[in-house]
Amino acid sequence: MPDDDSSRATTREVAREVAHHPAARLGARAGYVANGVVHALIGAITLVVALGGTGESDQTGALKAIADAPLGFAALWVLAVALWALGAWHLAAGVLARDPEGDVKGAAKKWGVRASEWGQAVTFSAIGFIAAAVALGARPNAEQTAEDASEGVLTVAGGSILLSLVGLGVAIGGISFIVMGVMRSFHSKLDIPDTPLGHAVVTLGVVGFIAKGIALLIVGILLLASAVTIDPSTAGGLDGALKALLAMMFGPALVAAVGTGFIAYGVFCLFRARYATL
Repeated sequence: MPDDDSSRATTREVAREVAHHPAARLGARAGYVANGVVHALIGAITLVVALGGTGESDQTGALKAIADAPLGFAALWVLAVALWALGAWHLAAGVLARDPEGDVKGAAKKWGVRASEWGQAVTFSAIGFIAAAVALGARPNAEQTAEDASEGVLTVAGGSILLSLVGLGVAIGGISFIVMGVMRSFHSKLDIPDTPLGHAVVTLGVVGFIAKGIALLIVGILLLASAVTIDPSTAGGLDGALKALLAMMFGPALVAAVGTGFIAYGVFCLFRARYATL
């Protein structure tokens, strides 16, 4: 049997071929476009909700809106394939993460990069599977699914602790997005030209990352509240978070701001498809 070193070398070779293949890079860029379309639609639906309309302001709501459009079935399959391609690229990028310093600090940094890349791989692949499911006729309700999952977790021993950890993780993810927006750290992963257009792309990224971070932070807080009160009905996903925000003072204005931010993030993702360093 091959030893661990040779197995790791083979895995890295496969990952390198995937990450550097022109078709894989094209697929990854298409995936960023698909992600941008989904986020822009979430933002548009959020604006409708802020103005008193109805709609599911989350990924499933955006995908169901696409399904209801002419040729929506075909569009969903294109989105699914593109998102899977982007997920595969991030998976390969995680495998190729290196330890530049050769010490404990360098190893921690390498595994941090891997966790980020593989987390993105799971996220994009999951959205792709949801898109495929909707294309096949499924009409999932993410909000109800989140509540049912929370209820299931709360019924097991230590469930409230587990749900608290999930909520904390989501909240930290939201804070990370906000920090990335404020610090403009996303800039390091893109080759943005120093032109008026480039400056506009950076501004879109700042607004978009902060808006998405705020939404994720609220989702995390709702999950933590559900764990503390042992009430799964308070848990929810993005749609529930925005509805909770809507009920606050100046709620419609705040939700409209988040919706505008999601549209900005969606447009930023379209430019990211062009400027991402792959």
